[in-house]
Amino acid sequence: MNLFQHFRDEIIRIVDELAGQGTIPAGLDTARIAVEPPREAAHGDITTNAAMVLSKPAGMKPRDLAEVLSQRLAGIQWITETDIAGPGFINMRLDSAFWHQRLEEVLLAGTSYGDSTFGQGEAVNVEYVSANPTGPLHVAHARGAVVGDVLASLLEKAGYAVTREYYVNDAGTQVDVLARSAYLRYREALGEKIKAIPEGLYPGDYLISVGEALAKKFGDQWLDADERVWLADIRSFAVTMMMDAIREDLKSLGIDFDVFSSEKALVEKGSVEGVLEKLEKMDLVYTGILEPPKGKTPDDWEPRPQTLFKASQFGDEVDRALKKSDGTWTYFATDMAYHLDKFQRGFKSMIDVWGADHGGYVKRMNAAVGAVSGGEANLDVKICQMVNLKKGGEALRMSKRAGTFVTLSDLIGEVGRDVVRFMMLTRKNDSQMEFDLEKALEQSRDNPVFYVHYAHARCRSVLRNATTEWGDDKISASALAAADLNLLSDPSELEIIKVMAAWPRLVENAAEAHEPHRVAYYLNDLATLFHALWNKGNDDATLRFIVSEDLPLSLARLGLVQGVATVIASGFKVIGVLPLEEL
Repeated sequence: MNLFQHFRDEIIRIVDELAGQGTIPAGLDTARIAVEPPREAAHGDITTNAAMVLSKPAGMKPRDLAEVLSQRLAGIQWITETDIAGPGFINMRLDSAFWHQRLEEVLLAGTSYGDSTFGQGEAVNVEYVSANPTGPLHVAHARGAVVGDVLASLLEKAGYAVTREYYVNDAGTQVDVLARSAYLRYREALGEKIKAIPEGLYPGDYLISVGEALAKKFGDQWLDADERVWLADIRSFAVTMMMDAIREDLKSLGIDFDVFSSEKALVEKGSVEGVLEKLEKMDLVYTGILEPPKGKTPDDWEPRPQTLFKASQFGDEVDRALKKSDGTWTYFATDMAYHLDKFQRGFKSMIDVWGADHGGYVKRMNAAVGAVSGGEANLDVKICQMVNLKKGGEALRMSKRAGTFVTLSDLIGEVGRDVVRFMMLTRKNDSQMEFDLEKALEQSRDNPVFYVHYAHARCRSVLRNATTEWGDDKISASALAAADLNLLSDPSELEIIKVMAAWPRLVENAAEAHEPHRVAYYLNDLATLFHALWNKGNDDATLRFIVSEDLPLSLARLGLVQGVATVIASGFKVIGVLPLEEL
């Protein structure tokens, strides 16, 4: 139950009743009515802006309308007090029995608590990672992988039909460079002495194994052959090996994709020509000359006629080239074909998770999606900023094989999968982050991964002790849901229940905003409250979870403990982290 949506529905019902009685005009637009937590807990449990957003169309002063609404709200079940604040906000307090029912709801739902139909089964395509198959995944890829994967899980929990997709850039110059680099390692594997890797080729040692595999399979048949003979075969072989390695790295991070789409396949089946034909029919293509890049004009720049897309008609700064000077397609043209392909597969809602170096590409792709879908599709691009690795206060380079970057497999080997997944959500995706390897393994309050795990482990420890004392039958989640939860009366206990009850709203809001980091923030807040209550119990024996001489009170408090463990496990499931039983 999203309690905020529940009371919003009640307010809209009251507005309709008032309209039916002639107190306010009929047909008022209620879309902007919000019910939210107040900025300060002292103001109440929930607050609404209904009087402020309806006052003008209702022809009333905000506080006058607030008085009318407040009187009606006071008669709604569970609302014990209303108060008008400021220009017309209505603050409300809810009966403690309402919160006890929310805890019962948590206990009966288990980790499915927070599951929602909010998305109404809307098809959403989430494309993430999509690294060029020219080398191992590195730390920056790890951030995008986690953000995309957790966002997909969050959307699923909120009721969307999600497809996870990886776009393989297996066409274009970068895979030709990969093939030439692999060919060099192939010659090396056959005994040729390779000195410095020529500039323009990929220098990483990870291609040594590709060269050895080529030599094993094909022998020396290409050793003295012209490039035109071996380029296509070696390119295909190397891309396959790179993608196999990428899949293994992603698997170690707990990531599986529903679809792998091939750029090469799109090009070969004529999809790019299809985009051009579509745009020509819409009069969105012309031959023209672009202005030189802003700022200093490059020495090699020269004005030349190009096939251009009228991107500026769709919010982009300038029109964009679809073909290069040699007549081959630009990356932008193939990206347009790819997003049209998504749209034709039924996705009107698309989310792309990109690296920091693609920020300047966002406007043109939004223009492209708007054009090829006739304005029916929406693209939301999430840019993931850089991750700076540190250890002992020093910037870190762990990988010798990769050449110039830290690989994802190195990072997972250093701190583990679950730490990587959680830590990548401790900052919003568009903020730069520092990943301190020592901090990530530290058992302290300053380590959010440990802090949330510790809260769950503490919950499980309490429940194990209770099971030893009273047996499994009394400590099951269903049995605790039947306990007298009204005995939970301490403000700290009720505060924790209120935060747990906010989980369904958090799921829906974070899914709608495409902000998976909110889940990690929420779990940290819940863990903080639980640890505080634990510490209060250490100082005040009357607040301990297990009071041997008072079974009813103990069962109620154990219900609270089980509820915290359940909501943390529910959040961990979204993030893709295994909750620990003990530390």
